[in-house]
Amino acid sequence: MAEETLPIRPEPWTEEDFFALGETRSKIELVDGSLWMSPSPNGPHQDISGQLREALRPGARALGLRVRLDLDVRLQPGTILRPDLIVVTGPRVVNTTEVADVLLVSEVISPGNATTDRLLKKQLYAAAGIKWYLLVEPDMPDYESLTLRLFRLEGAAYVEHAVAASGTTLTLNDPFAVTIDVDDLLDL
Repeated sequence: MAEETLPIRPEPWTEEDFFALGETRSKIELVDGSLWMSPSPNGPHQDISGQLREALRPGARALGLRVRLDLDVRLQPGTILRPDLIVVTGPRVVNTTEVADVLLVSEVISPGNATTDRLLKKQLYAAAGIKWYLLVEPDMPDYESLTLRLFRLEGAAYVEHAVAASGTTLTLNDPFAVTIDVDDLLDL
């Protein structure tokens, strides 16, 4: 497969420049006029995201919410991230979700983005006011166990609300009622 190249141009990138890229093989995000690029997720990462979507969907739908995979979210002008999963209100047909419509955002840690998801994106999501952040931490490289960490926004930062590891179940009433058998996310 040929390596993907981006047009050479001076920063800052505008939202118009960003959207003009169209669909790409790599995950490209816009942060304060700079592009962040990461490889496409591997199979286990995609499996976990899909299983998590199915686990969250009944509780979210009961409240009229949608669970979406891999969709751009405008956190503020000039900053557009693409979380692995979001729980949203708002229109059914949308290409970019506005942050005001996002109740929960989730990232599944990958080998090349652990620091970004644990620290940088978490801070950006908190600064944007997203109330809930679900971090999925698979053990790599085998993907035979994982840990779920749900954070709740308090003030300007996230605090840990609930944790569940392989062999246990995560049961929540907030942000909506859901019970997740952690091992079911692994799709072994």
